[in-house]
Amino acid sequence: MVALAVEALSRVDASVAIVVDVQNTLVNYPIARYGSDAIKAKYLPRLVSATVGAYGLSEPSSGSDAFAMQTTARHDVERGLYVLNGRKLWITNGAEAEIYVIFANANPAAGYKGITAFVVERGFTGFAVGKKEHKLGIRASSTVELILDGCEVPEENVLGPVGQGYKVAIETLNEGRIGIGAQMIGVAGGALDAAIAYVKERHQFGKALSEFQGIQFQLAQAATELEAARLMVYNAARAKDGGADIAKEGAMAKLFASQVAERVTSLAVELFGGYGYTTDYPVEKFYRDAKIGAIYEGTSNMQLQTIAKAILR
Repeated sequence: MVALAVEALSRVDASVAIVVDVQNTLVNYPIARYGSDAIKAKYLPRLVSATVGAYGLSEPSSGSDAFAMQTTARHDVERGLYVLNGRKLWITNGAEAEIYVIFANANPAAGYKGITAFVVERGFTGFAVGKKEHKLGIRASSTVELILDGCEVPEENVLGPVGQGYKVAIETLNEGRIGIGAQMIGVAGGALDAAIAYVKERHQFGKALSEFQGIQFQLAQAATELEAARLMVYNAARAKDGGADIAKEGAMAKLFASQVAERVTSLAVELFGGYGYTTDYPVEKFYRDAKIGAIYEGTSNMQLQTIAKAILR
């Protein structure tokens, strides 16, 4: 259901869709999956009402290599809390969020096996929202830096076992990639709808653009690729609902849907001609919004790596 909602919203505005996607796949999901009964009782009612959540994994020096994170979590046993220090970057929903799923290393000597997930509130001592990024696309969605300067997090806000945060992150991102795939097919669908409507109305050389075979074939190809991407996303979503391991299927869906979104939105801009390059029509926005699909929640190269590992093992 989340994938269907994200797709529908993205046909109009991918920024609104990503708020819904992040809230459900990257915040609600790990809290529901790994949170204690106390954590779930405390945070889920807020998150399903009016409180925005965000997910903090990436850092200035660790993007695709997410587990090379520098953010640390020192256990202050006497005070019954963890003290987090570091910075998180590229945090979607970060400016509006009140609740954050944050990853930090509680035992750097153990490498990625020291990574631990925490539920952090905006009002915690030592937590601050930093710079807001100005982006190419999804501009109505905030992307910010988070600053953890002696951020004090109660022990009970550890999400899952200490040192098992890497598992929380991997499983959460596997689900999140389905949401990004849904966003991308929605963006492509919105652009294709706009292009079809336009070529029916626009006349050149005495007839509608839609009557030219060259235009017809381009739209037919775009519609076919979009349908294939949609089926891949839906298949991954069904498999996830059925409890299957969807690492490969999620990666394939995100990879292909983001590629299709770039091609379809680019075609839409071209079919609009000069108008497509202006802000008078929506296709330039679809075009800008599509690019992020190949970058966040794992770049296309990272999806290819995941797929390769799955088929070669």
